[in-house]
Amino acid sequence: MDEKNLKKLLEEVRDGSCDIAAAIKQMKHWPSEVLDFACLDHHRSLRTGFPEVVYGEDKSTEQVAAIMGAMLDKPGVVMATRVNPEKAARVCRKVPGLTYHETARMLIGNTDKVVEHDCRGTILVITAGTSDVKVAEEAYFTAHYLGNPVERLYDVGVAGIHRLLSKRELLQQAAVLLVVAGMEGALPSVVAGLVDRPVIAVPTSVGYGASFGGITALLGMLNSCAPGLAVVNIDNGFGAGCMAATINRR
Repeated sequence: MDEKNLKKLLEEVRDGSCDIAAAIKQMKHWPSEVLDFACLDHHRSLRTGFPEVVYGEDKSTEQVAAIMGAMLDKPGVVMATRVNPEKAARVCRKVPGLTYHETARMLIGNTDKVVEHDCRGTILVITAGTSDVKVAEEAYFTAHYLGNPVERLYDVGVAGIHRLLSKRELLQQAAVLLVVAGMEGALPSVVAGLVDRPVIAVPTSVGYGASFGGITALLGMLNSCAPGLAVVNIDNGFGAGCMAATINRR
């Protein structure tokens, strides 16, 4: 439960439209709920502004389904990242009402409970190439389901810089820019040199041998000469989306 929903619940109790027993039922598992293999932090959204999100890659189908099922009856969006299509299909059979975004590898529940925040503006997600899109989509949907307006600008890397420069008006309109690139990782530096807004750089593991699984892009971004540029971990679209959402909140 987040602050907005807690305020709504308390107002309903005060006004008599929700009795105390029903309110206690909603708050029964605060601040956490213990399963055999997980301890769910239902208090996280109220405490930090972000819900607990399931990292699905190294969890079994049964574990992901049990965790998401336990979270769905709470008043907030439910997200799982790094869920491959086969596992997602099995989870969806066990837990009705989930949405799967295949490119982003994300499972989403309670989409009708997304809280739209008072934002500074739009988050713009940019990729250097099409191969970076899966990481970008994880960032896009993370920011979107955290209540932000988000737009995409894909495949505008430095190998054809005119593609980016033709969209300068779009760059200038964004409140936060999230730039995803692999190989040499040059695009975030270029973008940061064109705008006066925060730029979040996301290195990806895309590239040939000397890219070293994204380390080359990561080091290039960390050594950028462009001010106003921050860097997250390799392939961490989720973390970048959360950071963009934090910056974009008033």
